[in-house]
Amino acid sequence: MTHEAAPPGPALTRATPARTLLPLFLPSAVVGAVSALLYVGVSKLADQLKDVLWTDLPDALGIGGYSSLWMIVMLTTTGILVGLVVWKAPGHAGPDPATVGLQAEPMALFILPGLLVATALMLAGGPSLGPENPIIATNVALAFWAGRRFAPAAPGVLWVTLAEAGTIGALFGTPVAAALVISEALAGRQVKGLLWDNLFAPLTAASVGSITTALLGHASFDLGLPPIGSPGWADVLSALVIASVTAVLGMAGVRVFPYVHKVFTLLRHPMVALPVGGLVLGLLGCLGGPLTLFKGLDQVAEMARNPDGYSAGRYALMGGVKLAALVVAASCGFRGGRIFPAVFIGAAFGLCAHALVPSVPSSLGLAAGVLGMLLAITRQGWVSLFTAAVLVSSPTIIALLCIASLPAWLLVTGRPQMQLHEDGSPIR
Repeated sequence: MTHEAAPPGPALTRATPARTLLPLFLPSAVVGAVSALLYVGVSKLADQLKDVLWTDLPDALGIGGYSSLWMIVMLTTTGILVGLVVWKAPGHAGPDPATVGLQAEPMALFILPGLLVATALMLAGGPSLGPENPIIATNVALAFWAGRRFAPAAPGVLWVTLAEAGTIGALFGTPVAAALVISEALAGRQVKGLLWDNLFAPLTAASVGSITTALLGHASFDLGLPPIGSPGWADVLSALVIASVTAVLGMAGVRVFPYVHKVFTLLRHPMVALPVGGLVLGLLGCLGGPLTLFKGLDQVAEMARNPDGYSAGRYALMGGVKLAALVVAASCGFRGGRIFPAVFIGAAFGLCAHALVPSVPSSLGLAAGVLGMLLAITRQGWVSLFTAAVLVSSPTIIALLCIASLPAWLLVTGRPQMQLHEDGSPIR
C-alpha cells in the first residue's frame, strides 16, 4: 500500500528584525512632520486669502460677500488667476489633475511652486476641490528628492510611501486612514516580511503627521455628531438604501466626467478652459448657494450642527449642484482632489434622506451617504469606510457601514472611477 506525500504546508513569512526597522523611525518621523507642516501651511495661507477675497474685499466695495454677482466674479477671477499660473509657471503646475489620484509619481522640484500657488488660489477662490492630491504630490516630490540626496541607498519607493502616508495622516487627522490606504496598496504588490513590518515606517510617518496637525489645531473630519445607540432593523435598511442610492448618484457624475473633461480639453488653452470653468462654477454657486463652494469640509460641519435646518429639496439641490461643481472643477484644470467635496455631496444626500424620513438618524444618514459617494468617486473601500465612520463617534456606525458597503460596492466595482488616463479614457 502506497501513501501519497502530504502537500507542503504554507510557507511561513519571516518577521523583519527590529534592528532593520529601527533606523527607519527617524526619517519616517521627519517626513511625516514636514508633510503635515506643508499641508497646514498651505491651508492656513489659503484661509487667510479666502477671508480677504470673500469678506474684506466685498465689504470694502459695499458688495455682499456671497451675493450672486460676487460669486460669479470671484470664481471667474480665480479661473483667470489659476489659468495664468498653469500657462506661465514652469512645468505648468503639474499634470492634468483629472489624471491624478492619491498615489503620485515624483515630480521635478521646479514644478512645485506653480502647483502650490495654483492650489492655494483654488482653495481660496471657491472651486469644489480639496487639497489632497496636490499636497500629496508636493510632499512626494520633496521626500523623494531628499531621500535620493541624503540616503541614496534606500529604495525610492520608500520615500514615496512615507510622504503619502504622512500627508494622508495629516489630512484625515489620524494615522489609521494612512494605514488602510497603504495596506490596500500593498495588497497588489509582492512584499517581503509581515504586513506590520511593511507598515512600520508608513505608520510612523502617518502618526507624526496626524499629531502635528492636531497640535497645530487644524480642522479634522470629526464633526461631533451624536452617536447612534443600539441599531434596529430600520437602521440596517436605512444604511443599505442610502449608501446604495448615493453610490448610484455618484456614478452618474463619474459617467459624465470624461465627456465634460473632453469639452474643456477642446478649449485647448488654460486661459480659456479655466476662466470658462470658473464662470460655470460661479453660476452653479448662485444656484446651490454659498455652502456649495470651496472644498466642503467646513460646510459639512455647518450642516451637521443643524441637520434639520434645511428641507429635503434643499439638501438634494445642494448635493446635485456640488456634484456638478466637482465634475466641472476636476475637468477644467483646477488643481485639487475629489475626496473633500465628495464628503459634502454624500453628506447632503444623506441628510436629504433624514429630512424625507425623520426616523432615520441624521448621523446615520450622513455617514451612509458619505460612504456611498466616496465608493463611487474614489473606488477605495477602506478610505470610504473609514472616512464615513470617523464622522460619527459611535462603534455602532462601523457595523452598519460595513453592511451598507457590500451592496454599494457591488454597484460600483468594475466600473469607471473619477480619474482618467492621460488619453482621457476612464480608469476602471
